[in-house]
Amino acid sequence: MKVLITGTSSGIGLSSAGYFLKKGHEVVGFDKNPCELVHERYLHYTLDVRDEARYPEVEGVEILVNCAGVQNEDDIDVNLKGLISITEKYGITPDIKSVVMIGSASGHTGAEFPEYAASKGGVLSYTKNVAMRIAAYGATCNSLDFGGVLTPINLPVIEDEKLFGQIMELTPLKRWMSPVECAEWIYFISVTNKFCTGQNILIDGGEAGNQKFIWP
Repeated sequence: MKVLITGTSSGIGLSSAGYFLKKGHEVVGFDKNPCELVHERYLHYTLDVRDEARYPEVEGVEILVNCAGVQNEDDIDVNLKGLISITEKYGITPDIKSVVMIGSASGHTGAEFPEYAASKGGVLSYTKNVAMRIAAYGATCNSLDFGGVLTPINLPVIEDEKLFGQIMELTPLKRWMSPVECAEWIYFISVTNKFCTGQNILIDGGEAGNQKFIWP
């Protein structure tokens, strides 16, 4: 199948591109930075997801995976508006079989920076909007809302032993996901899954549900 993945220069996007290639698919990648991935079935476009004027014509996209994201003053424009623009261009077509949004646990809990949490909360509701619209094509749309992932964007806390220890105290599984684990989830929800749609799937090692029941 032809797979379009945004944010392929690093982290979840890069791992996902590699995983789909390993499984025999054709992958097109978008990122504002160059990509280290070199493969006969991989085509890379260096572009910002906010720059609609530079969107190339990519025919026959069957799977769209929205991984591009930031954690700065551009949260709303990149994480939400850019994601919507990409999806409207490449995901709402008769060829589409699955759209995957990379949300965040903060979209459920409201944690992290205000604009970031708001951008990811918007992704959750937009997921349901897209799911209802592409159901007519027999296609699915879900968001995978990861908690902690070992990616470059999270290095400020990963490399701080004290802060990371505090995070582990809140995480029942006592670890964060690897980007490869994220890619496995993305592959499952977009290729193996055929019936689950319109869902916001929280994958955070139990952090959001870390409640302590108190009773005499």
